[in-house]
Amino acid sequence: QVQLVESGGGLVQAGVSLRLSCAVSGRIFRSYTMAWFRQAPGKEREFVAAISWSGDSTYYADSVKGRFTIARDNAKNPVYLQMDSLNTEDTAVYYCAAKLPGRSSRGNEYDYWGQGTQVTVSS
Repeated sequence: QVQLVESGGGLVQAGVSLRLSCAVSGRIFRSYTMAWFRQAPGKEREFVAAISWSGDSTYYADSVKGRFTIARDNAKNPVYLQMDSLNTEDTAVYYCAAKLPGRSSRGNEYDYWGQGTQVTVSS
């Protein structure tokens, strides 16, 4: 069974950086596409970024492109989300998710989810 546990969230001021981590258990981790989603209060969950199993392919939501970077370390199994130039609109619960190989920004195509980590950006 695959389990995902996020960490690294917190309360920060606008303009600073934060790095989220997702620890993954389960032997199939290395073959899965990994992604980050987020859900702000009163809003639907939205796609943030995803990375292929090899790490060679990444893609981002337009709202975070150029500010956020997704990376993975298949040797140590975490997945990271480096978030730079944070602004108040980035405030949300951030979720790590995993799916079988293949590109997708649709949450309903992801098979495994973590519990989420809160990121709050103050002005």
